[in-house]
Amino acid sequence: MAYNEALANRLREALARERGVDEIKMMGGLCFMIDGHMALGIVGTELMIRVGPDGYEHALARMHAREMDFTGRSMRGFVFVESAGIRT
Repeated sequence: MAYNEALANRLREALARERGVDEIKMMGGLCFMIDGHMALGIVGTELMIRVGPDGYEHALARMHAREMDFTGRSMRGFVFVESAGIRT
């Protein structure tokens, strides 16, 4: 599955001033690691965001957000945001 290159460019621009950012292609998408930890990613047209355990339930309550269940098991602390929920 290809990832949305336009969204990838937006993330690159937003993260350009951050230190310790690496891009890694994985899970059929693109992940942005900060200091070696997965922080953001793109799978298809969806944005994957690390919200942490404390922000997880709040993030899931938001429109267009859902559990990150890429492997068939939800990963607490990570959510997917559908393309309709990403501001342009």
